[in-house]
Amino acid sequence: MSSPEDSDQPMPLIEHLVELRSRLLKAVVVILVLFLGLYGFSNDLYEFIARPLIGLMPPGSQMIATEVASPFLAPFKLTLVAALFAAVPFLLYQAWAFIAPGLYTHEKKLAVPILGSSVLLFYAGAVFAYFVVFPILFKFFTTAAPEGVQVMTDINAYLNFVLKLFFAFGVAFEIPIATFLLILTGATDVKTLSKKRPYVVLGCFVVGMLLTPPDVVSQSLLAIPMWLLFEVGILFGRCVKRQRGGRAEVTDNAR
Repeated sequence: MSSPEDSDQPMPLIEHLVELRSRLLKAVVVILVLFLGLYGFSNDLYEFIARPLIGLMPPGSQMIATEVASPFLAPFKLTLVAALFAAVPFLLYQAWAFIAPGLYTHEKKLAVPILGSSVLLFYAGAVFAYFVVFPILFKFFTTAAPEGVQVMTDINAYLNFVLKLFFAFGVAFEIPIATFLLILTGATDVKTLSKKRPYVVLGCFVVGMLLTPPDVVSQSLLAIPMWLLFEVGILFGRCVKRQRGGRAEVTDNAR
């Protein structure tokens, strides 16, 4: 098994900085290329993002722009975020390529599936928000309007709202990875986490309160999946514990 110490002489600091600059430049170029490629579809992207709300608005209602530059800036901002979102796998690859030479062989084998799972879970959180949370949330908001109030949402305010939810659900779906790593590294164990389940559930609702709009529906739609994902992380942690137990038995028998 090779290790960083077994390799050649370590790179000087200036070479590390040059390589870091090179990888950052590659990341910026990829984001810029994706942005330029998507910019021609910026209005289509906004229409796609706004579809969950527009489809539930009362007849005759429409989205509005209350600022002079909003019709341009809102799709522009969305396109930039979409380019960054699409570039996440490449950005993680660049980060991995930069730090991989300093890792042990077994760490490299573990890091690749963890990074891949993290990307997939983040995307899964965004997809869950768009297809499950948004329809429920916007139906509640549009039907809760008082008598005589016409629902006409500002396009910039709507964009900020949905981007915040995309980010919140994307991060929330990383909980199984975080739980798995805590158990794997020995920072905690399955038994301890199981005992702290009531505090975790309470913490999920606190995080839901902080990351979502101030209403019970959106907070619950974030908190409940977070709790379920925590349980998934514990389940994977149990599998790790069993594998370790099996390996220990094999070692003892060999002796």
